[in-house]
Amino acid sequence: RGDVGQALLAGDSERATFFLSNWLKLFPDRFYIELQRVGKPEEEVYIERALALAVNQDVPVVATNDVRFISSSDFEAHEVRVCISGRRTLDDLRRPRNYTDQQYLKSSQEMAELFADIPEAYLNAAEIGKRCSMSLNLGTPYLPKYPVPDERSLETYLEDLSRQGLEARLEQLFGGSGWSEQQRSIYFERLDMELKIINQMGFPGYFLIVMEFILWAKENDIPVGPGRGSGAGSIVAYALGITDLDPLKYDLLFERFLNPERVSMPDFDVDFCMKGRDLVIQHVAELYGHDAVSQIITFGTMAAKAVVRDVARVLGKPYSLGDKLSKLIPFGPDVTLAKALEEEIELSRFVDSNEDAQEIMDMAFKLEGVTRNVGTHAGGVVIAPTKLTDFTPLYCEEAGGGLVSQFDKNDVETAGLVKFDFLGLRTLTIIDWAVKMINGRQKEAEPVVISDLPLDDEAVYLLLQKGETTALFQLESRGMKELIKKLRPSSFEDIIALVALFRPGPLQSGMVDDFIERKHGRTEVAYPHPELEHVLSNTYGVILYQEQVMQIAQVLANYTLGGADILRKAMGKKDPAV
Repeated sequence: RGDVGQALLAGDSERATFFLSNWLKLFPDRFYIELQRVGKPEEEVYIERALALAVNQDVPVVATNDVRFISSSDFEAHEVRVCISGRRTLDDLRRPRNYTDQQYLKSSQEMAELFADIPEAYLNAAEIGKRCSMSLNLGTPYLPKYPVPDERSLETYLEDLSRQGLEARLEQLFGGSGWSEQQRSIYFERLDMELKIINQMGFPGYFLIVMEFILWAKENDIPVGPGRGSGAGSIVAYALGITDLDPLKYDLLFERFLNPERVSMPDFDVDFCMKGRDLVIQHVAELYGHDAVSQIITFGTMAAKAVVRDVARVLGKPYSLGDKLSKLIPFGPDVTLAKALEEEIELSRFVDSNEDAQEIMDMAFKLEGVTRNVGTHAGGVVIAPTKLTDFTPLYCEEAGGGLVSQFDKNDVETAGLVKFDFLGLRTLTIIDWAVKMINGRQKEAEPVVISDLPLDDEAVYLLLQKGETTALFQLESRGMKELIKKLRPSSFEDIIALVALFRPGPLQSGMVDDFIERKHGRTEVAYPHPELEHVLSNTYGVILYQEQVMQIAQVLANYTLGGADILRKAMGKKDPAV
């Protein structure tokens, strides 16, 4: 496929020599002419001409294998996958046949026999292997260097900015109404604790990097969310302007975000206005270098229900057969063909009694989980301390939108890159439009500022109780509207509870009904233990939040909050070994 190879196949030895000389200048003593034998037309013609060129120009040759599947028995499955991608059927005489049954992973013995007449080509493959040596340091995160002014340390700079920021926040919170030294000391004790952990774990740079691009967004009139996920539990984040939620007011735990007893990277989920998200990423690329910043690839795989339909179509089976098989497979992200056959008696019986269905399932088993397409991670962006190619190969988006890593979100982190989440949230865009429209219409009045709106406005809760929540983030689905009408929220804490309750676990366990009955006084509020009243009073004695699980472990079993976080994770995985 290369320029040298194409020239040789065209019989243009002069042009092949020209291209070869260019490559030799770029890679002196490291360039080889590639030879393959996979059963394709004109292969031997190419090899004869390539050998002549190699002898004439004194260039080594190397035997390679264009591997597309693991074993020779996988050829048909590979062809079916190609047909799925190209929307063809297997028996279509017009479909391109670009692959052969020889493109499987051959053993060294098979390759030696294949190139027995050109032993130097086979031996040079081993020589190239010997020339490749490297040591991989996997799992160690490498942050880009944050530009700290005045040659100060990252730790000192973070501490100074955090203290200044907290002073400003406290002035906002208590400046007009007066506040005691005791209140101040509670906030600064929490700040000191967090700073100590952040600096000990080596993450001051991470906080500064996130702070910088969030403040840049705000300064450039790009709406940013107030905080999402466990990062809202950090008062350092609150002081730096990363989040706009007071973690002490809502009893949020720092250890839920960054656990001193289990070293792992912190991870802020940051929401940006959909229109401005790309501008923030562009700013980061300009600050740290375009060759150091990229988004992250995702791989779409063939799932159980879809792969059955696709295989049926490619094999030329009736649409009704593929449709029936697919409908007999239950919905769910964790459903596999094996699990469906084991649990769905009707599916199992149908497959056993129908030869065409059995043929479809046999092929579907081979293709289930195989990568079908690539995409771009919804929010993930990596910022490398040097060039991205020092850590990951790159992939160019088909639409020409830019580069993405060829490693997925798990592998980029294993390779040492740190993932930052730039999430585009349409709700922020809608709110921004609404505020600008309102302020544009009432020019004489005080402008509306979202952060200044009260959280106890009765009119708002009356709207909520009626289920009038269309276009409200996380509150607009039909199921959520039904839950809202039953719960009838009357405080901001009730809204927080709504989001936590509207999940499969609480909905299926009866916890939702119990919570509603207790809130409206139809069931007595009781606590599992008297010592837990202060932990569970906001949720009427119901254990609703992960932070409550951690606090219960601390109160009843004397866990540290770090140890309680490890317990929480083990409970979530349902793995006693953890």
